[in-house]
Amino acid sequence: MANYLASIFGTEQDKVNCSFYYKIGACRHGDRCSRKHVKPTYSQTIVLPNLYQNPAYDPKNRMDASQLEFHFDAFYEDIFCEMFKYGELEELVVCDNNNDHLIGNVYARFKYEDSAQAACDALNSRWYAARPVYCELSPVTDFREACCRQHNSAEGCLRGGFCNFIHRKMPSDDLQRDLDLAVKKWRQLRGRDERSVERSPSPEPVRKRF
Repeated sequence: MANYLASIFGTEQDKVNCSFYYKIGACRHGDRCSRKHVKPTYSQTIVLPNLYQNPAYDPKNRMDASQLEFHFDAFYEDIFCEMFKYGELEELVVCDNNNDHLIGNVYARFKYEDSAQAACDALNSRWYAARPVYCELSPVTDFREACCRQHNSAEGCLRGGFCNFIHRKMPSDDLQRDLDLAVKKWRQLRGRDERSVERSPSPEPVRKRF
């Protein structure tokens, strides 16, 4: 019985624990959900709910497509570089959804659990863009399962921003290339001088708002 319960934990067959919360780290029912949302005591992943304020969803927005892309790139670079202060970052995911439980959510998956815990502890006392930051450990481990497969397809997701799976917002190709190069240099520096450097410097962002 114990083996069976372990095998179905967090799946749709689990009648006790919420499969959506386990898979996505958020649930559209919130505290009203009939199933349990078991928050992890340790994880490689953190979530910062509602951190990204997407101007595209503001009725008063007057930005064109290029301005919106520049706005998001500045935000993405800012967060990416901040996360690297706490340890090696493996993945950064920003939600482009427009539903209450996913809008503006930012997920960061670190290489080590202690880096995620250090980030969580530090960020809960921080502010970003004049708003307090809230951060918690997330059960999400595989973003291939958490993200909507139709979002990046030719047809696109029929549910749009109200999909219950993550619509991952990607930075521009130029920024992604620059960040990949910066991380490569960071790893080379750390590997070359790891014993004498307690914490290798993270890539410097263009704009600092933390």
